[in-house]
Amino acid sequence: MRITFNMQYNQGINSITSTQERLLKASAQLEKQTRILTPSDDPSGSARAISLEQNIQQTAQFQVNNQAVKNSLTLQETVLSNIKGAIQDARTLTLSLGNGSYDPDDREAVTSQLTAIRDQIFDLMNSRDELGGYLFSGYKDQTQPYEYNSATGKYEFRGDEGVKELQVGLSVTIPANASGKNVFDGVDKRFTTTTPTVNAPVTAAQVDVSNQSVYDSFFRANYSGLPAADNSVRVALVAGVPDTYEVYVGGSATPAATGNYTPGQPVNFAGLEIEVTGAAVGGDVTFNMAAPEKTNILDSLTELINQVNSGISGDVLAAQVSDSIVELDNSSLKIGSAQSLVGGHINILDSIYGGNEDLQIATKSHKASIVEVDYVTAITNITKEETALQAVQATFSKITGMSLFDYIS
Repeated sequence: MRITFNMQYNQGINSITSTQERLLKASAQLEKQTRILTPSDDPSGSARAISLEQNIQQTAQFQVNNQAVKNSLTLQETVLSNIKGAIQDARTLTLSLGNGSYDPDDREAVTSQLTAIRDQIFDLMNSRDELGGYLFSGYKDQTQPYEYNSATGKYEFRGDEGVKELQVGLSVTIPANASGKNVFDGVDKRFTTTTPTVNAPVTAAQVDVSNQSVYDSFFRANYSGLPAADNSVRVALVAGVPDTYEVYVGGSATPAATGNYTPGQPVNFAGLEIEVTGAAVGGDVTFNMAAPEKTNILDSLTELINQVNSGISGDVLAAQVSDSIVELDNSSLKIGSAQSLVGGHINILDSIYGGNEDLQIATKSHKASIVEVDYVTAITNITKEETALQAVQATFSKITGMSLFDYIS
């Protein structure tokens, strides 16, 4: 086979080009710190690397979400703690209103402090996060959650009951905010009774709650909210030796309690003190468990302030103080439950964050084992290809410089 000059020339150019390409590839691998420059370099490894990178980016977003949720929950926790502290201050002041030595000026001073506390709580309930959204408006985070309605004299919730959640793990979402309706509204007012009715020879009766916690337990066990429910309590005074009383609950024909009755002494039942007036034996006293009512801390404090400023005193003041103390305590319990929930979510976030960090390290290490270049190997390849290129170039120069005339003597 005859080898022409063109064939020698083209073969030399191809060798130089091929060696240069290998040198450029080795240099690029070292520069970019990856051995897979294009999918064709390692189709299987490239596919695995893409999948692992997607996992890395997804986990990184989970961590961003985690921090955003934690910041919001930490702020909520602080706000709730401040509200709870303000409620405790209000409770102390409310108890002081029962001081018999206080005159109207003293009570006015107390209500001024209660007004300041109510306004402080109002501001806290309308707190915003770092992005300007309201913490307790639910989905409607650009709507102020609580506003005062001058027409009704009530503080009304303007948000909704939705909760915004962010994904912080493959199957874990955590609420980033709360609805004020669930945290601050729906506070139970004090459980009481209706005004009693009497049958002769009883001429009058008065029912007072002497032990609120005992009555609360009785109320929860026996009250029914059904329309046709019988929530009555009837105290029958039976003549005999000695005289006795029988207490019937909910229309039952079987007495829930019995005992000896002493005229002039109250009947005590389920945390209630029933005082009877008149030649009572043979008559009865009937009253109902009053339907439960709901409120919020702002309305509760407003009612207390307005009632005290109206000049109430004596038993009416004592009843108002009792009502307010129960509502303050119930508000504090609701907020405490919300605090516990927030604290639990923060603990979960911390645990998930640590797990995600470990996952990121493992995933990045796995990806690195697939795509990252080994420095020693890369430098060796560059040196090898540089040497090969020099040799090819030198050979090409000699071959292309050869001529037939060099061999003619």
